[in-house]
Amino acid sequence: MNVDTRRPLRILHTEASKGWGGQEIRILDESAGLRARGHDVFVAASADAPIFSAAKKRNIPAFSVPLDRRSLPSLLHLARLIRKRRPHVIVTHSSADSWLAALAVQVPGIRTPIVRTRHLSTPVAPGMLNRWLYGRVPARVVTTGEAIRAHLIDTLALDPGKVVSVPTGVDLARFQPSDRKAARAKLGLPDDAPIVGIVATLRSWKGHRFLISAMRDERLASARLVIVGDGPQDAALRDQAQDLGDRVIFAGQQDDVAPWMQAFDVFALPSTGNEGVPQALMQAMACGLPAVTTPVGAIPEVAIHERSALIVAPTDVEALAAAIDRLLREPSLAEHLAKAAAVHIANTYSRSAMLDAMEGVLTSS
Repeated sequence: MNVDTRRPLRILHTEASKGWGGQEIRILDESAGLRARGHDVFVAASADAPIFSAAKKRNIPAFSVPLDRRSLPSLLHLARLIRKRRPHVIVTHSSADSWLAALAVQVPGIRTPIVRTRHLSTPVAPGMLNRWLYGRVPARVVTTGEAIRAHLIDTLALDPGKVVSVPTGVDLARFQPSDRKAARAKLGLPDDAPIVGIVATLRSWKGHRFLISAMRDERLASARLVIVGDGPQDAALRDQAQDLGDRVIFAGQQDDVAPWMQAFDVFALPSTGNEGVPQALMQAMACGLPAVTTPVGAIPEVAIHERSALIVAPTDVEALAAAIDRLLREPSLAEHLAKAAAVHIANTYSRSAMLDAMEGVLTSS
């Protein structure tokens, strides 16, 4: 695509997912940021998908397309939208919408370039179909971490020059250190005990169950756990935590998670898989929180053991409890990691840096 970079782009994001998490939030944050820079950005998704209503709420134009089904009606619906809106570039995000968009641009009269975004570290299977979907169809492939980029290049023999890592950026105006006591008072959280917090969709691979188990360790007997988010594991996690009583607080879904992070003493994300560079981890680090996490996906690109966080093996409850206890018992270590993390995020993972990089990708695709 040879687009005059002096004029605004028309950018269509497609998203087949009917879930809600970092991937969907990234799409909307990126869309809002590029719209603020003068580009015409709009989203195609199923009308019953959370991203559809969330886009409308943020004044991002959203069009109802049944992208969750790989069917001829879905393909024709998407092709009609592309013909009507005439985007300069299509950015796809999940499997179903990526396949539909790949087929739609083969329709006579549609030659819109595609940028395929890969958010998760879930392995991609080798083979001709994926080499076509990632290698032949898109003008560029964007990953949310270098580890994901390397996996795609190695597995599918992609041209390294066409694959770029653009991690999700943090809004540093929102996510910054704040008065912990004041944040707890505002949220109605107790101020008589250390608080360990996690902000993540309640999915199995986020590791909530291991964090709840770690809270039973006698070293953490005086600490409380605050879980921010909702999702398919909600009922199971509430059952698991029942014996811990008010030591585990389920805060549910929150539109603004910054005050919650600012109320925590330690942030924990014991993920077991599927991660790019998790937004919540970067946001917590930007808030000046010491963090405990795992070396999953692209997490090691932002969380470096004993330099900007503590890293433990996935599913290792004892190691998780020990690391949390260490941060609570050693305030000098916690402060050192928190300050280093905040500087690292500010220097490398800002929202403006993400938008700059994506503008470069989209204008050159």
